[in-house]
Amino acid sequence: MRICTQLTEWRDLRRSPEWLGRSVGFVPTMGALHAGHEALLARARAENDRVVLSLFVNPTQFDNPADLARYPRTLEADIALAKPHVDAVLAPPPAALYPDGYRYRVTENSLGAQLEGAHRPGHFDGVLTVVLKLFNVVQPHRAYFGEKDWQQLQLVRGMVEALLLPVEIVPCATVRDADGLALSSRNRRLSPAARARAAAFPTVLRTSPDPRAAAVALRERGFDVDYVEDREGVRLGAVRVEGVRLIDHVRL
Repeated sequence: MRICTQLTEWRDLRRSPEWLGRSVGFVPTMGALHAGHEALLARARAENDRVVLSLFVNPTQFDNPADLARYPRTLEADIALAKPHVDAVLAPPPAALYPDGYRYRVTENSLGAQLEGAHRPGHFDGVLTVVLKLFNVVQPHRAYFGEKDWQQLQLVRGMVEALLLPVEIVPCATVRDADGLALSSRNRRLSPAARARAAAFPTVLRTSPDPRAAAVALRERGFDVDYVEDREGVRLGAVRVEGVRLIDHVRL
């Protein structure tokens, strides 16, 4: 497994005989890997000749600087988890991906302004911009995204179609703990009591008759609710517990 911290190093590897003509699967992440990420990597390993993982905490998708500062950074553990599945890790510094200082960016003017976008202004500009940059650098044939981030998945798919990008977006099922909570890097910031309470989040989304009832039930259980909405056969929700923001969706 090669670890590339400079884009020039990665590009030399990408052009090498060991990579030319091979199918490349790509899993973009912000690190703090867990079993959900490992499932993406395993799927990519099964479907491609080469697998690339990016570890990059993208500053432009954080609307709150304190949230960026608190985001867990676990590089050594991430590399250990990825090693059985991955041929190369791309872990560049922010200046390498933003030589323009983020003057140029990707904006989607409809879905990107709703749900997460309404509560985190500019979030999806940062997500789409960094994904486009990573696609341009990695040049993958397939890219793997978890379905937990439903809105993100729809926007990335739409960007690929709109900008005529030669990459297949592969959605992968949400991985959950035994109590039903979707795995997330943010879960490790919860206290034991908050973690136990968080298990009610997907259950309430699934069992409530409508979004309003779900929001009421979540508030009764001590969650701060940003939104609960039904879209295209799924119910989406975002809540906060102990100041930690959790998102999830369930199929109706």
